[in-house]
Amino acid sequence: MMPLTMARTGEKVIIRKISGNDDIRRHLATLGFVVDTMILVVSQMAGNLIVEVKGSRVALDKSMARRIFI
Repeated sequence: MMPLTMARTGEKVIIRKISGNDDIRRHLATLGFVVDTMILVVSQMAGNLIVEVKGSRVALDKSMARRIFI
């Protein structure tokens, strides 16, 4: 497993684990980030990401992206 920040642009990955406290995990789940979901890394700049999850594009800062493991 590695954090989402290590994924390359254009790569499709599957979420394996989400770390953090309950509030953070709940927030990410409402955005569609749940275990065993496939996401596409659309773009990356300085560790911040734009990803496509369940048909929607979502921007994540690097601190949130580090909590998602692929």
